[in-house]
Amino acid sequence: MISFNDNDRGGGSDRRSFGGNRRSGSGGGGGFRRDFGPREMHKAKCSDCGKDCEVPFKPTEGKPVFCKECYAKKRGF
Repeated sequence: MISFNDNDRGGGSDRRSFGGNRRSGSGGGGGFRRDFGPREMHKAKCSDCGKDCEVPFKPTEGKPVFCKECYAKKRGF
């Protein structure tokens, strides 16, 4: 008869999720780094404080845009 402990059944804490536990040398969260060059920035006005700012996406009318400081406050940083 073969006996199993919890680790043999797959209940152990050392099981890896799909894709393994690969990390890039730069410490990035995605496992590898893509470098697409400089981002195109778009001028916008912060929906909270009204300050002029630049964002890495084209603002959509009717959706709020936040400057770096207001975004950090909203995210709790």
